[in-house]
Amino acid sequence: MSSTTKANKSEERSSIKNFFGDLGPGLITGAADDDPSGISTYSVAGASFGYAPLWTALLSFPLMVSVQLMCARLGMVTGHGLASAIRQRYPRWVLWGACLLLIVANIINIGADLGGMAQATELVTGIIALLWTPVYGGIILALLFWSSYRRIARIFKWLTLVLFAYVATAFLAHTDWRAALAATLLPRVHWSRAFLSVFVAILGTTISPYLFFWQAAQEVEEERSMGKNAAQRKGASEEELQKRRTDVMTGMFFSNFIMYFIILTTAATLHAHGQTHISTARQAASESV
Repeated sequence: MSSTTKANKSEERSSIKNFFGDLGPGLITGAADDDPSGISTYSVAGASFGYAPLWTALLSFPLMVSVQLMCARLGMVTGHGLASAIRQRYPRWVLWGACLLLIVANIINIGADLGGMAQATELVTGIIALLWTPVYGGIILALLFWSSYRRIARIFKWLTLVLFAYVATAFLAHTDWRAALAATLLPRVHWSRAFLSVFVAILGTTISPYLFFWQAAQEVEEERSMGKNAAQRKGASEEELQKRRTDVMTGMFFSNFIMYFIILTTAATLHAHGQTHISTARQAASESV
């Protein structure tokens, strides 16, 4: 093997390593969007309407990228989270109103996530979910109090790989790929209350307000972990903005990619066997909104 070929391969490996090394807040935010409550919503969509909602993944991707990229740049350039930026620029009633809505949404979302994790563990272990809920809550609180942001971010980054289980499942579920491709590229809307409710629920859980605050806050935490003070955190170079753009676009693509395969898998299994659960779809839609 020539020295030129070796150099090219070494450079290629270095580029791939740098790409994955630069992924952080955007990737974690995108993966967090596929939380238990989001998975429930996507599962209900696929179970209720089969492959029909697949096109929503193409619709939500650019919307998510636009919003999350704005939040990421805000955190990087100002050196403050979204709540702090609102406090500096708007009246207090705007800040308190936004924070109140965020608190309510977060409490409901955290409850749904802990409940989903506990119920999934019950399926595996046979131990009732009521016992697992405080266990998971305690583990998360312990990480927040006695671990560093850098360590938590590293753990979450590796945990994103778990979501590829949905992709693998789709290839084992006897999926009708021709119908799935047609539903993806040729959007069809069922003008019914149930379908529109699920559609709103999908948009509500993919473009979720708590992710706006999370994205900006993570940018600040990233710079704090590097030892930067408040003055040093302000501003961002063109290279830093480009890296964050790649990070956010990758994270949002990953989020929608997993969302697509969750809908695909439940369409090929639950919907194909007549387990549509339309009433459940309406309930999930109302909860997500």
